[in-house]
Amino acid sequence: MKVLVINCGSSSIKYELFDMDGEQVLAKGLVERIGSDRSIVNHRITGQEPWVETAEILDHRQGLNRVLSLLVDREQGVLKSIDEVDAVGHRVVHGGETFAESVLIDEKVIQAIRENIDLAPLHNPPNLSGIDAARHHLPHAQHAAVFDTAFHQTMPDYAYMYALPRVLYQKHKVRRYGFHGTSHQYVTRRAARMLNRSLEEMNLISCHIGNGASCTAVQGGRSVDTSMGMTPLEGLMMGTRSGDIDPAIVPFVMAKEELTLAEVNSMMNKHSGLMGVSGLSGDMREITEAAFEGNERGRLALEMYTYRLRKTIGAYAAAMNGVDALIFTAGVGENSSLVREWTCRDLTYLGVELDPEKNAELPEGPQIISTPESRVAVLVIPTDEELMIARETQRLAREE
Repeated sequence: MKVLVINCGSSSIKYELFDMDGEQVLAKGLVERIGSDRSIVNHRITGQEPWVETAEILDHRQGLNRVLSLLVDREQGVLKSIDEVDAVGHRVVHGGETFAESVLIDEKVIQAIRENIDLAPLHNPPNLSGIDAARHHLPHAQHAAVFDTAFHQTMPDYAYMYALPRVLYQKHKVRRYGFHGTSHQYVTRRAARMLNRSLEEMNLISCHIGNGASCTAVQGGRSVDTSMGMTPLEGLMMGTRSGDIDPAIVPFVMAKEELTLAEVNSMMNKHSGLMGVSGLSGDMREITEAAFEGNERGRLALEMYTYRLRKTIGAYAAAMNGVDALIFTAGVGENSSLVREWTCRDLTYLGVELDPEKNAELPEGPQIISTPESRVAVLVIPTDEELMIARETQRLAREE
């Protein structure tokens, strides 16, 4: 079975084509600046050099049409006919309370995604545009929606409810939803296989830390708590997002600085986190370099980042009454040995013991970086959300 995975942003289409017999990536790429006469298409066949072009692509239908034409192109293609695509997996950011698992797409599903736009106004509309474009160009294929939020629908009510008037939940569904669910699900399953243990018998803490960051407590294979909330702003300190703050700061700053709602929202999402504290960058690589060159604000940003991550890990260990393994994934988690070291250095009370050499000299692929004596295994697992989406899509297509 060949599965095309699509992840649509407001002005982009990220895609990956899988041959599920062996789970091989045949081709992948990115269409950027959709809506422009100078859109960029970056396409790559596995094992070959990337192919890049600039073209006029005015909407998602046109963008996907260009992707499909490349997949069957005589030189850049990997298919003889687009009819070889059996199924399409769509990443959808927010499924609200409607979807606790991935589903095949029909008109009722589309309507339900549309009804959740208020919960993800920046993400669900382009996700719907991608679904519309793909169903138009690939009417023969089965289409599945895989939701970032679905994995977290197993949280108990005492974990997802906020201490606010009940009416806000009843009328507006104000509650914790969580994000990065596809990533957390993928790495926790991979961790169980690496440790040769049953997922159902383990307590795991998954740290997906990139520009956006979230931490999830996974007990028996089920998400029981997660750091992101109703929106991706809550929780850990991130590249440009504040994470947890005193909510009274918002009206205080709005009054003092005479900010509009849009301006304070932009401040917390785009100008805070590592960027706001350091005044330098939201990129952990630049923060680390600045800190070691003696930049005090860079050092403070790094300390705050790892301290808050460590606090969350401790809280989730308490919530699950223990932890068997700690997982680092995503851009920072996979690539910053320093963040892993500083996060774990004061987790010795849990029995965490890093192997300094394994942590510092990390080869490619999933690795265990704790010592054999460590009571808590520490793993670095490169996330693969696209593969997880492809697997879910294949499962649904076969069940139909």
